[in-house]
Amino acid sequence: MHASGYYLVISLLLLSSFSSFSLAPSHSEASFIAHRQLLTLNENADLPDGLEFKLDLNITFPNPRLRKAYIALQAWKKAMYSDPFNSTGNWVGPKVCDYNGVFCAPALDDPNQNVVAGIDLNHFDIAGSLPVELGLFTDIALFHINSNRFCGIIPESFSRLTLLHELDVSNNRLVGPFPEVVISLPSLKYLDIRYNDFNGELPPEIFEKDLDALFLNNNRFVSTIPETLGSSPASVVVIANNKLTGCIPSSIGNMNNTLNEIIFLNNSLSGCLPSEIGKLGKATVFDVGSNSFSGVLPRCFKGLSQVERFDVSHNLLAGFVPEGICKLPNLVNFTFSYNYFNGEAQICNPPKRKDIAMDDTSNCLPGRPKQKSPKICYPVVSKPVDCSKSMCGGSSSSSSLPKPHPQPSPSPKAHPPKVPKPAPIPPKSKLPPKPALFPAPAPIDDPHERSPIGHSTPPPPPLVHSPPPPIRSPPPPPVHPPPGPVYSLLPPVHSPLPPVHSPPTAARVPAPAPNDDPHDESPIGHFPSSPPPLVHSPPPPVHSPPPPVYSPPSAIHSPRQVPSPPPPIHSPPPPVHSPPPPVHSPPPPVHSPPPPPMVSPPPPEVVFPPNLGFLYSSPPPPMFPGY
Repeated sequence: MHASGYYLVISLLLLSSFSSFSLAPSHSEASFIAHRQLLTLNENADLPDGLEFKLDLNITFPNPRLRKAYIALQAWKKAMYSDPFNSTGNWVGPKVCDYNGVFCAPALDDPNQNVVAGIDLNHFDIAGSLPVELGLFTDIALFHINSNRFCGIIPESFSRLTLLHELDVSNNRLVGPFPEVVISLPSLKYLDIRYNDFNGELPPEIFEKDLDALFLNNNRFVSTIPETLGSSPASVVVIANNKLTGCIPSSIGNMNNTLNEIIFLNNSLSGCLPSEIGKLGKATVFDVGSNSFSGVLPRCFKGLSQVERFDVSHNLLAGFVPEGICKLPNLVNFTFSYNYFNGEAQICNPPKRKDIAMDDTSNCLPGRPKQKSPKICYPVVSKPVDCSKSMCGGSSSSSSLPKPHPQPSPSPKAHPPKVPKPAPIPPKSKLPPKPALFPAPAPIDDPHERSPIGHSTPPPPPLVHSPPPPIRSPPPPPVHPPPGPVYSLLPPVHSPLPPVHSPPTAARVPAPAPNDDPHDESPIGHFPSSPPPLVHSPPPPVHSPPPPVYSPPSAIHSPRQVPSPPPPIHSPPPPVHSPPPPVHSPPPPVHSPPPPPMVSPPPPEVVFPPNLGFLYSSPPPPMFPGY
């Protein structure tokens, strides 16, 4: 009797204990409840004032700033639909400084408080959106999320990130008009939004910001280039592979003190090349290839004393190629193929320059191999464009000119009057480089002769040093581009490839967008979707929307290289300053291989072009106290 009573009491105690235990929420359950309190706000809405105080989290934090960061991180995690590597798996609990991709440092205004100073989720292959709660990261100096699958827009709440120095959202699936919220960021020095699907016009204000580097390539921008271009203090400006029209503003000459590299490659720009380009004495890379520029090469281009790569290929330029350009002291690669030049200085003759990679293929040069036929040359060479008599450098007369042959555009580049009737150069087999290819119509004249500039080995990547921001803004870290040739015929192992320019002017056959990306890969072209980034690969993003790849008609002509900087890959975490791994790629071939002995050309090859511009990795986080 006593025994049975004893067991009854024990049973009741155990039952009571189990009941009370089951009613106490576990840490994960409490976290889940807290997450449910983070109601999703309307996309692009701004943060309501005091949001961080209206949420009851029942969790203790070392300081209010980390509490705000926790709210932002949990809201962001809820907005992620796919995290294949479980990169955010440890985003649980109040210790936000231990979260993957989150970096903390003492606050600039209070060294006794630790705050979230940087976010680096590069190459995590996360799919999701950017919630407005990210505006609570008021202490971060860098925000790197390149090579993921974030979609939607950059929310207006980013305007609260007043200490942000580096914003890298490249190689994602972001859309909408140019994210003007970035213009309001007072401390921003490095902006990289390439390889997304932004569209509309470029705001003039973006070129008036005090930026060190500006990457806008491989989007869907459709507008003219603002006259404010010349106001930009940036050392690197890349706007390749968009749908820009009109001329290059003459204000470009005002960039002479800071500009190191500028790339207009593969747009729909037209008119004459402004003579002010000759003032860019510090530029090492100048690329206007694959557009519709007409007229001649101005002799004043000899002022490009530091240029190493000069590319004017795939345009409608004519006249004489002046020796001043071919004698530039630092010239490494000069590409003026696929134009209508009918004369060149002796020193510009490729066979006579073993020290410089030159390409004069498919022009109207008497006595040179692989030139256009007289029938194609005559309509252009016999009617030279007078750049001094037309607005925007003679675009008015360009309507009568054939479209530049290969007008490779990463995305459907709908050129209105597609007059490529003469454009597509007849098959190589019909272009025997025998006697004068065409009745040397146009004299070897044109005082304003312009010299094409080709891409060759990349110039030493410049460091983008941004002066420390005023008062509280953390000084920007130097942007360390990986050494090594920038323009390589083949992109780094895993980097997406940009659109390839097929050498001969023959019609291009866009290859089905495979897993590669623009700049054939994810750094230069618009492509349907950007595949997940590589996890352990130092080179550029792995899967980015594949741009159209043009296979060259034959092995005779060396393919036009489309350099396009792939989106930065792994930006070292703020606390650790490790430079990105060098990417070595062989320089582009200078001489095209001889035609095959057989009558029928070998099957076309898909040539993956080089990366555009300096290969920039998201600059490493600042390495001094307070970040």
